[in-house]
Amino acid sequence: AGLGEFRIRDLNDEINKLLREKGHWEYRIKELGGPDYARIGPKMLDHEGKEVPGNRGYKYFGAAKDLPGVRELFEKEPLPPPRKTRAELMKDIDAEYYGYRDEDDGILEPLEQEHEKKVIAEAVEKWKMEREARLARGEEEEEENIYAVNDDESDEEGGKEREGEEGQQKFIAHVPVPTQQEIEEALVRRKKMELLQKYASETLMAQSEEAKTLLGL
Repeated sequence: AGLGEFRIRDLNDEINKLLREKGHWEYRIKELGGPDYARIGPKMLDHEGKEVPGNRGYKYFGAAKDLPGVRELFEKEPLPPPRKTRAELMKDIDAEYYGYRDEDDGILEPLEQEHEKKVIAEAVEKWKMEREARLARGEEEEEENIYAVNDDESDEEGGKEREGEEGQQKFIAHVPVPTQQEIEEALVRRKKMELLQKYASETLMAQSEEAKTLLGL
């Protein structure tokens, strides 16, 4: 490491040059029918017994591994933290997450009450100023009757309850309501149809329908 950066780089380049020449001879030996030393030869190990690191076939030996820009090539990026599943995320969600316990600390509620009083006081002050301005212009102010009832609005809502002279409630219906007699007649007709469908044959039913048609019923 004391040789200096440039000397270390030159020596490392010289070693890689010799390794490339060695590789060419190994390939030539294989062409001539000899053993494949690139496959069966021993691996290059450093003094710690680890395989010599390299990048795109270029190897770094000794102090060359600690040169600026070289160490970053072999530093492994930290693994990203494992993503939590939806069930794990929902496990930590409670009422406090949605803000339902914000007032339990005894701090928020007094602040809200103080702010509410301030807003009400400002609204009252603004109303008084506007009222004084209208009176100064000579405009007569008519107080709104909050107990007044608008008949049109009540009719639009589908009917309004009204008190009769005898104290009984009366309703205004906006749809036709059948009388008791009409209801009884409809029930009788329905009962006749059920009896006919139960006991009459198809031929008799057809004749009955034909007779009704001829009589115009």
